[in-house]
Amino acid sequence: MSDVFFDTHAHYDSGAFNADRDELLSAVHDSGVELIVDPGCDGVSSRAALALAERFPFVYAAVGWHPQDLSKYPGDLAEIRALAAHPKCVAIGEIGLDYYWDDTQKDEQKALFRAQLELALELDKPVIVHDREAHGDCLSIVSDYPALRGVFHCYSGSAEMAEELLRRGWYLGFDGPVTYKNARRTLEVLEVCPLDRLLLETDSPYLSPVPLRGRRNDSRNLRYVAEKIGEQKGLAADAVAAAALENGKRLFGIGG
Repeated sequence: MSDVFFDTHAHYDSGAFNADRDELLSAVHDSGVELIVDPGCDGVSSRAALALAERFPFVYAAVGWHPQDLSKYPGDLAEIRALAAHPKCVAIGEIGLDYYWDDTQKDEQKALFRAQLELALELDKPVIVHDREAHGDCLSIVSDYPALRGVFHCYSGSAEMAEELLRRGWYLGFDGPVTYKNARRTLEVLEVCPLDRLLLETDSPYLSPVPLRGRRNDSRNLRYVAEKIGEQKGLAADAVAAAALENGKRLFGIGG
């Protein structure tokens, strides 16, 4: 594979990789994946992501508290703040709102989200936003922080919301679901998303693209995402991969 990829969202700290993590990461890098960002979802996974980043030069980490892990939140961000000082921490994330699994603690989710956005601004780091069935509230909250920069991971909102985020300087992340048969809305979003504002993601070990849907995902499968985006935009997959690589390096401040 001649393409060079940046997987800006992959959870290699996940237990799904316990059996072969080191071998797999080496194989992924050898296959043409130049860079990876591993986002934490709580204190434990954020520490694990940083440990991987320390061991693999091409892996970077983000640290943060995911809305699905709200029940484990200790009540303050002291640990996340401390972890964010690590030289290989490039973002605050994965943070945001998730009303799909539990919509009974919306106020608590919003408070945690805002606190982490404010931390990112204080530390001058971008954010990685998780938005599931919470599009209106996510847009409303990030709009209160116009100096923020970051990416809406695995973007699932409307093209209209995408246009507003793009106008505000945000990036959009595209994953395996862009290859699914029901991806009509995502394809509409691609129509309004310029090449210099999209990122490629796998969300490994989740969201494997067609034709590997249902299997454990890894960064080598970015090529299927790039091919689908290229097909939609009338571009070669390598042009998509090259643009996304530069976009990710720019957003996360990697490589100058």
